[in-house]
Parts: sequence; C-alpha cells; structure tokens
Amino acid sequence: MNQAVRNSIPSDEVRGALTFIVPQDSKPYFESSALTGGEPKVHFKTEDRTVVIHDMRPLAGDLSLDREGFELLRHETTVDDLYDDQAVADAYDGEIEVLLKAATAADRVAIFDHTRRSDGPTGAANPDGLRGPASRVHVDYTPKSGPQRARDAMGAAEVDRILGSGGHIVQVNVWRPISGPVRRSPLALADAASIEPEELVATDQVFPDRVGEIYQLAHGPGQRWYWAPDMERDEVLLIKGWDSRDDGRAQFTPHGACRLANKDPEAPPRESIETRTYLVFEG
Repeated sequence: MNQAVRNSIPSDEVRGALTFIVPQDSKPYFESSALTGGEPKVHFKTEDRTVVIHDMRPLAGDLSLDREGFELLRHETTVDDLYDDQAVADAYDGEIEVLLKAATAADRVAIFDHTRRSDGPTGAANPDGLRGPASRVHVDYTPKSGPQRARDAMGAAEVDRILGSGGHIVQVNVWRPISGPVRRSPLALADAASIEPEELVATDQVFPDRVGEIYQLAHGPGQRWYWAPDMERDEVLLIKGWDSRDDGRAQFTPHGACRLANKDPEAPPRESIETRTYLVFEG
C-alpha cells in the first residue's frame, strides 16, 4: 500500500514516552540482565521523548513484515500456562512454527529463545533471571549479530549453505500477552521505512560468555510509531529483527515499551512472552 493511502486511513492517536539513546563518539555498550542478574547496566546516555503513537488496528490487514517490519495477527494457543517451560517446549513451539509458516510461507522455522517480561514489581521469571519490559527503543540484531546468531542457532555450515544457494534468512520475534488486555507498558513499534540509517546506533550487549550487538535507536523527526491497544492473549505481533537481504525491504524494526500519558493506575501489570525465531526461505 502506498504512503498516501496509508496516511489517509483514520486512526486514533495517543501520546506516550519512549526512551532513546543519545548518540556519542565511542561505541556504546551495556551489561545484559543475564550478566547483572537484574536490570541491565547501561553505559551511555538516554533521553525520554513523548511521541505520537498511532493505532495499528485499522491497518492490520495491510501491514507487512517486508514493508513496515511488523504484523498484528490473531492466534490462539492451547498452552494455559506460558510460564511453564516444558509446556512451551512441548506445545507452544509447534504452534509458533505452524503460525509462521502459514503467515510467511517460510520453508523452515528455527526457534531459539523465549523471554517473558512483566512491569510488575519483580519482573517476570525466566531460566536466566527476572525480566522487566525493554524500556529503551531498540532492534534485537544488526548486520553483524543477525548472521552470527543464526550460525549459533542453526550451525555455520547450514547458514552458509542457505545463503550460498540463493536462499535468505529472516529473524522474527513473536510477541504475545500472557494475559490481557494489555493496558500498561504496551509495545510501540516504528514503521521501518520511517527510520534513517544514522538513527540506528550499534551497541555492544555484554553477556556472561559473549558480547552481542544490537541497535539502540536515536530519536528522529520523521519516525512513525504504532501500537495495538488492549492486546489480548489470542493476538500476536510479528517483529522483524534482521533480514539477510538488503534490497529495499524492511530489515530492522525498532520497538520498545511505551509509557502512556493516560495510563490507568489500576491496570494490572503487563505480562508478555516473546519467541525469537529464524525463518528460512530456500533459493
């Protein structure tokens, strides 16, 4: 859909605060939750900006991973307790694989991580510790870390075979509320086409056993932000984190928890689970 059509569709707007990186001369870095055991320890300056965030629901049927970089889909799960690691492995992973193949026509789906988050007082339980919402706007991967994490997840030989034979690989997160409706700390996503390259700031992420790299996002005047109000448990967001093809399609989708100006103080904590995957498209 062209931009003129997209901008002509009426949509509700809210104002919310997002946290952006302040660009600096040296490469920024932070110590991950896996290293600190709690909140990440950040070694760079950030700034909060209040931005206009558009309701994506009127556009949901026309959103595209390859254009905006995200999609909103309805998808039920049979797993009652998404905090149950065994149930997630035994049933939820299979559901996500079926969903992604149907939504994208991928030949294969490789699931390699789950993270639960909550803005409650203690965060959400994960095997590697408690996690709160990702408060800084970011992209999970970069041109350096996207293929490296794929090699970690699928094996270097397999990744080289896929890319060498004309195929491509796409990293996609599947974000779902554990309970709904979400009325605190909802996820805000940027239209990937509205992001200037210089606004993506490569940042080292320090783990106990390795150093990864993500993009933090600096604020820019042309950025367009979206959210899905009152997301329910049977809805998911697909979020593109990296695409091996650099041909004009969306490659990186910034996102982060939003602090709404009209937040309901009585709303329950936001609880969510995000599933990190690689989609394989053979040549």
